[in-house]
Amino acid sequence: MKTTLRFSAFILLAFTAIFFTSCDNDDDGGTDTLNLTFDGLEDLGSDFVYEGWLIVNGNAVTTGVFRVDANGAMSQNDFEVSQSDLDNASTFVLTIEPAVDPDPAPSAVHVVAGDFSGSSAALTVGHPAALGDDFTSATGKYILATPTTADMTDERSGVWFLDPAAGPGAGLSLPTLPDGWMYEGWAVIDGQPVTTGRFRDATAADLAAPYSGTEPGPPFPGEDFVANAPAGLTFPTDLAGGTIVISIEPAPDNSPAPFRLKPLVHGVDMNAADHTAFDMDNNAAATNITGTAGR
Repeated sequence: MKTTLRFSAFILLAFTAIFFTSCDNDDDGGTDTLNLTFDGLEDLGSDFVYEGWLIVNGNAVTTGVFRVDANGAMSQNDFEVSQSDLDNASTFVLTIEPAVDPDPAPSAVHVVAGDFSGSSAALTVGHPAALGDDFTSATGKYILATPTTADMTDERSGVWFLDPAAGPGAGLSLPTLPDGWMYEGWAVIDGQPVTTGRFRDATAADLAAPYSGTEPGPPFPGEDFVANAPAGLTFPTDLAGGTIVISIEPAPDNSPAPFRLKPLVHGVDMNAADHTAFDMDNNAAATNITGTAGR
């Protein structure tokens, strides 16, 4: 009987020790679940992934990477992270990273961010740790013209983001982008988006002129579609009936197509006159990316 009692007491003591050790480990180094949901994320292809970060005492702590398919579905929504980091995080930030990434730090391409309030953080592009603006105040004008060619019969084959009434002056009023992002103009021709060039400064020429003629263009973003047409298109063309777009693109860019963020768009009227300024429509609210981080 004494032997049985001693054995039982030993088992009880061992169980108690294991229980309290387990509790101590949970307090000191346990994990908890971060839940992420997003509206508006797009498929980045095979070369890039999304990565989440907790900002803990000013330091970025990864929560893991995930992908998004063509339907916007995330490869996973729940992420096991340090309970201490999750409890003490002030902010969540989502970035775009190379799929093979030798750098353990976050990239400059911050998509959305949000500060935790209690158990959740509302994630927006306008947060200072992301793009810093929601782009709902962006405005734009453009004209149809082909200044890089002497041919006056193809004037609706080019688009330039300028305002003739301003001298001419800049046609776009856009917030300054943080590192990791650039603006890009587009003309959607017969359903196919064709770039007009990437830029950061709306008061200067953009960074490329792949389809323009040999004459100098105005010192503003824009493009003449008169040469080197992409497969499936013929230049010069007629932009009437097409769509003009300003998008916000990650740098480096993951795709030859426009990114999700498209603050300005405009459908070109079939009877649109050349050398006449047209006002673009603000499309930011329809294309902004939002999300929630729950802890």
